Amino acid sequence: MAHPTKIIVLDDDPTGSQTVHSCLLLTCWDVPTLTMGLADSSPIMFILTNTRALPADQAESVTKEACQNLKIALLDQPNVPDFLVVSRSDSTLRGHYPIETDAIATALGPFDAHFLVPAFLEGGRITRDSIHYLKIDGKLTPVHETEFAQDSVFAYHHSYLPDYVAEKTQGRIPADRVEQFLLKDIRQGIQPRLAQLQGNICGVVDAETQGDLDRFAEDVLAVAATGKRFLFRSAASLLTALAQLPPQPIPAESMGQYRRSSHPGVIVVGSHVQKTTEQLTCLLGDSGVVGIELAVAELVDNGDAAPELIQDSLGQITRVFEAGQTPVLFTSRQELQFADTTTRLAFGLKVSEVLMAIVRELPPQISFLISKGGITSNDVLSTGLNLPTARLLGQILPGCSVVRTGLDHPRFPELPVVLFPGNVGDRQGLLTVYKRLMACDLA
Repeated sequence: MAHPTKIIVLDDDPTGSQTVHSCLLLTCWDVPTLTMGLADSSPIMFILTNTRALPADQAESVTKEACQNLKIALLDQPNVPDFLVVSRSDSTLRGHYPIETDAIATALGPFDAHFLVPAFLEGGRITRDSIHYLKIDGKLTPVHETEFAQDSVFAYHHSYLPDYVAEKTQGRIPADRVEQFLLKDIRQGIQPRLAQLQGNICGVVDAETQGDLDRFAEDVLAVAATGKRFLFRSAASLLTALAQLPPQPIPAESMGQYRRSSHPGVIVVGSHVQKTTEQLTCLLGDSGVVGIELAVAELVDNGDAAPELIQDSLGQITRVFEAGQTPVLFTSRQELQFADTTTRLAFGLKVSEVLMAIVRELPPQISFLISKGGITSNDVLSTGLNLPTARLLGQILPGCSVVRTGLDHPRFPELPVVLFPGNVGDRQGLLTVYKRLMACDLA
């Protein structure tokens, strides 16, 4: 039976699909591409806006453009009478909130409520009594005490979500005006409360298990079917509940069979969070890989350094690949300091341009590509591989998606690409993904 509601996800990087499968990821949002996505048989679709890599004004502009085109595309889709919109953002509360939800509400509203649902169970993040926690070494830590809260672009000071909302909206939505949906409420059922919401009121939602999100989604879908309109700002775990998908076609442990050949692959690491650095260190201890450092500091003061960096990196990658090993290209690990947020974001775009120039010229025979980091992964799909759409195959590790290029790709046909968020997985995570891809004997 067809899913009665289309779940439309505006994703600020391509990792929001990390709990679902078999759907389309769209890297552009012109009306024909959106129309194709809406017509696809999957109950869920993703529009990869990559707004987390953009300054606030550009993030707002991109979101408005995507929503305005979406409104036009929806008019041409009589088979999509009901839809829900999700603004999927980084699950440690980083991102352009409330800028993006405001832009969506302006273009596609009015909405009766918007909900913050940041629990990302696959990444060890839960919400209890409206406090968002991250599990670190087995201990639940309020997220404002973690490295993510110190983000130089998206810093915040509160784990208690009503206070977070008040902080991010600069008091426009006071903490005491935020509706709290606690565990006991969700587990008892909240349909009567949902039916009373109006005026795009803000609600924050607890979740400790997938069952909590399933129950919340069940009530939301039931009330939405009566005509109430809801908007969501969430991590990826809610999407599993909303889309109601069966298990993915090929289990995570067996996804090595998607490799194109017995040749090595390539791994590109852009994320700088501590977890990524730990995973990179672990991976580089394997005899099958060779690390290649991209010295991004050279780009700070020398705008002409890019061509030489690109050619030098490609030469090293080719030599390692031809020797039968997997090249691991990683940006320098030291955190550079910048005068302001705008300068930092601009430098990030410059580094991405170099990385993507390298991706475009990788050896065409590579059997897989692993992209580590959310923004890096978005750029790999949209710029490095120039994919307007990609089909999601499933998860090779909890929170780590695998997509595949089309048979008609001019350089890398049917290439499996792993989208590995920076803050997901244990210390062995990157090594585990590499080993799973290499495990299948394709000789």
